[in-house]
Amino acid sequence: MNEDPVNVQRLTRQEVDAVSALARVVWQATYPALISQAQIDTMLDDRYAAARILAQLDDPRHGWWIARHNAALVGFAHAVLDNADCKLDKLYVHPDRQRQGIGHALLQSIQHWGRERQARRLWLQVNRRNAQAIRAYEKYGFCIAESRVFDIGNGFVMDDHVMEKPL
Repeated sequence: MNEDPVNVQRLTRQEVDAVSALARVVWQATYPALISQAQIDTMLDDRYAAARILAQLDDPRHGWWIARHNAALVGFAHAVLDNADCKLDKLYVHPDRQRQGIGHALLQSIQHWGRERQARRLWLQVNRRNAQAIRAYEKYGFCIAESRVFDIGNGFVMDDHVMEKPL
C-alpha cells in the first residue's frame, strides 16, 4: 500500500458527478448479492441525483466529505443532523481501497462535525446481510439498536439494522 496519506475534505459542487460515479462502482460491487438490480438502480438514481446532492450542500443540516488518495477519489460520506442526533447516511469506499483506513478517516470527520453541532448520538442503517459493513461499524463502536424493514416506495424495502453510538 502506498504510504501517502488520505486527504479528507468537504465535498464541493464540482465533485458531485464524481461522487455519483463512485457510488455506482461501490454499489455494483456490494449490493447485487443483497438487493435486486432494479432496487440498486432506483436508489442510485434517487440518492445520487446531482440536484439532490447540490441541494444538500446548500443545507447546513447536511454534511458531505470526500476522501482522496493522491488525486483519486477513493471514498465519500454524508451525514444529516436531526435535533440531538446525527445520521451517518452514506459511507462508501472504493472496493479496491477498503480496509485501508479510508472509512475510518471519513467517520472521524463526521463524528467531529456532529460533536461541533452538539449531536449526542451517531446512528446509521445497514443492510442486515452486509456482514462486512456490520463488522466494520462494530469495530468503530456502533451497536445494533434495532432491526427494521423500511418501505422506501416503488415496491422496495430496506431490511436493515439500525446501529448507533454516543458522540
